[in-house]
Amino acid sequence: MQSITTIDCGYIEPQFACAYLMREGDEALFVENNTAHAVPQLLAALAQQGLRPEQVRYLIITHVHLDHAAGSSALMRACPNATLLAHPRAAKHVIDPSKLVASARLVYGEEQFEKLYGSVEPVPRERVREMADEEELAFGSRTLRFLHTRGHANHHFCIWDSATQGVFTGDSFGLAYPKLQSKGLFIFPSTSPTDFDPQAARASIDRISALNPRVAYLTHFGPITEIKKAAENLKKQLDQSEALLNEITAMKDASESERQDHCLSRLRAIFSKLLQDAQITETNDVTKTLDLDIRLNAQGIVYAANKILQGKST
Repeated sequence: MQSITTIDCGYIEPQFACAYLMREGDEALFVENNTAHAVPQLLAALAQQGLRPEQVRYLIITHVHLDHAAGSSALMRACPNATLLAHPRAAKHVIDPSKLVASARLVYGEEQFEKLYGSVEPVPRERVREMADEEELAFGSRTLRFLHTRGHANHHFCIWDSATQGVFTGDSFGLAYPKLQSKGLFIFPSTSPTDFDPQAARASIDRISALNPRVAYLTHFGPITEIKKAAENLKKQLDQSEALLNEITAMKDASESERQDHCLSRLRAIFSKLLQDAQITETNDVTKTLDLDIRLNAQGIVYAANKILQGKST
């Protein structure tokens, strides 16, 4: 039986977001819970390993963004003996997701929210465990170590796995969609709202790289082994994102929409150049896959610029 299984959650489109099933003897755990709609796929992967939901010991979320954690309550109900492991800042939003859900419903609207995420209910406090930075957890013959990694989100951690010498990176080590890998590694960072911090993001990449992992298990999407190349590319792009952040911050007299439009236009040009350098043709399919991330990245950069401007004005 496989030790680590990659599960396509079917979020947005195929091979866009995944979860991981880790098996250790007659026990298992999931890393990332995606959404309530993905629970059948996760349980099917478990059954393919010859295991029952009662044998799931842990559910782990790298952070509380809804494409990683919205399925937590549904999956916890399905796995009655599981404990959910989360960053201390993420745990409170799993126990009481009301603010998170209300904010997302305002952004997406009721119909689109339900389509994307389904039902998001509270997880009982007694079934949630907060994991400190560098805290270790024995799971069968392997040791899992939890590393707090800011930059994408302040409530984000990664998980080092001693058995595979791999690290589950959430969104701290970039996004690499399989359909964009035909010409070699194509990876880019996530600068989405609301905690983008280029300095912290680079520090997180360095921290992951310093582990010298054999594999990085990305949530978007799947395992990669070109760790050094990925780190170099990500830090170069974070430099570009920081330069764009400074550019947007300098637009003090511009309106919110003007800053957003400018940032989005500049990011589209940056991604177009990245695709050109990678010899990837900008087909409609490629544009569709990248569009959401480009928009989210632009929103995150503008949000960070607004925080800086507000700080300067007070």
